[in-house]
Amino acid sequence: MRTKPERTLSTLLLSVLASAMLAVPASAHVEYVTDEESAGSVAELFAAVFTDPESVALLGGGAIGALLVIVGYLRFAGSIPDLAVASQTLQSYRPYLPWMLRLTVGLPLVGAGFAGYLFTPSLPVEARLLQVGIGFLLLFGLATRVVAAIGLVVYLGLLTTDSTLLLASEYIAGFLGIMIVGAGQPSADMLLRRLVVTEGTLVSRARGLATPAELFSKVGIDRLPVAPLLRLFVGVNFLYLGVTQKWLNPAGGMAVVEKYDLTAVVPVTPELWVFGAGLVEAGVGVAFLLGLFTRGSAAVGFLMLTTTLFGLPDDPVLAHITLFGLLSALLVVGAGRYSLDATLLPALRRRLDSDFERAANRQTSAD
Repeated sequence: MRTKPERTLSTLLLSVLASAMLAVPASAHVEYVTDEESAGSVAELFAAVFTDPESVALLGGGAIGALLVIVGYLRFAGSIPDLAVASQTLQSYRPYLPWMLRLTVGLPLVGAGFAGYLFTPSLPVEARLLQVGIGFLLLFGLATRVVAAIGLVVYLGLLTTDSTLLLASEYIAGFLGIMIVGAGQPSADMLLRRLVVTEGTLVSRARGLATPAELFSKVGIDRLPVAPLLRLFVGVNFLYLGVTQKWLNPAGGMAVVEKYDLTAVVPVTPELWVFGAGLVEAGVGVAFLLGLFTRGSAAVGFLMLTTTLFGLPDDPVLAHITLFGLLSALLVVGAGRYSLDATLLPALRRRLDSDFERAANRQTSAD
């Protein structure tokens, strides 16, 4: 029999996914840096790549290289103490997760409000009061869970009317994460809470009143697993952007390659550039969905975004802050429950790495 938090999780996921399915797929972040209209087809792109012997050889070599890296990690990670120390250090940042998520969502919302677009630069709409209000309250940490819930409802409601908002679907993960972990500290909510519980304060007279946090707790929101939810919606975002931005919009992708002369950076055909970029983005998305090498996938995603921002000078930095922050959050929380990192990988490492048990015992002792 499912517990109350699990039923709440199911309800949330069904509501969010149903709202997303009502929207028709739109073109992705290619729109931020080029006006090229969508053209071509995924079949033409795949045909151009897989009928070119050099492209096939490069893809095969890349797949073999990736496989060797994975096997090398499974075999030798236990003998590299740096990896264990890095993992433990990232886990120690967990108390800062609420603040990270509030900054992740609040800052770009305030920026979007003043910049004159609604969640994504591809939707220029004056909604300054709405976005600045939600963003500022999240940054201030006041009525945090309620404000995040309002933000999620607003986003999903608007998504059903304009599919362009799928370009900013990472906000779903951000709002849900904040609803689960709350304001944390420093925050106005924490300050008010301490004033309420401290004897002799004027605010302590409101001690008997139910708080939003208590209401959310009654329905089990605060007991939902935050890591799987972040993985789910960040993974869907990467998969969606990789497929629609590159594979389903090859003309737009190749326009970006031509605009920034990317073939001079990596001398391959434009078709392979577009296909490879989409493959990496989609691969990171699938890894998040499966909970496979989650911290490594987050690091790859972070590197991709950083490279994009430095390589494409007119790419709007503000529009990517939410993804930057969510990837940072995944580096901290890891895969969590319902993941291959928690089930399959330990079994594989026990088979391949004789130092795995000793490394696991050292980590347990350190914890």
